[in-house]
Amino acid sequence: MREWILGAATCLALASGAGAVELNSDGLHAAPWIEETFKDLREDLDDANAAGQRLMLIVEQRGCIYCERMHEEVFVVPDIETSLGEDFYVVRLDLYGGVEVTDFDGEVLTEKAAARKWGLNFTPTMLFLPEAVPEGATAETAAIATVPGAFEADTVRHMFSWVLAHGYEGDETFQEYHSRLLRAGE
Repeated sequence: MREWILGAATCLALASGAGAVELNSDGLHAAPWIEETFKDLREDLDDANAAGQRLMLIVEQRGCIYCERMHEEVFVVPDIETSLGEDFYVVRLDLYGGVEVTDFDGEVLTEKAAARKWGLNFTPTMLFLPEAVPEGATAETAAIATVPGAFEADTVRHMFSWVLAHGYEGDETFQEYHSRLLRAGE
């Protein structure tokens, strides 16, 4: 009887959508903190700065199990979700998308071509940009950190704090920072 009740509860939870990730019509994950922009990265950087946020590009693809894991298990952790909405101006690109993107160097290309230009092969990949991008730089060369793949909440949380605190300007690498925080139980 116990197994039947657990089975029925599981079916009910699945039928109600509990734990399911909402997808947009393009098959990419829906999230309230993803900004809908014209994907002109210079304008996006200006908008991020005006909002007092850091520009973060996230590259995803339809059917990506690692993207799903990040959206289901990491990006929904309350402090991470809050940081995504308050501290970061997040612009998503589709690894195989055809929407036009204007890179910081002025080149206009599709999302797919931009990902190829920047040497991105994995999804999700997060690129964190500085407040000012040098003239002629691309998103790849300007990024202060590029994070390919799915990570645990502590790694993402620490990356966010390292970026926001300008840790990349100091002598402590992210890996050293992350290790120090983990040893301290943070």
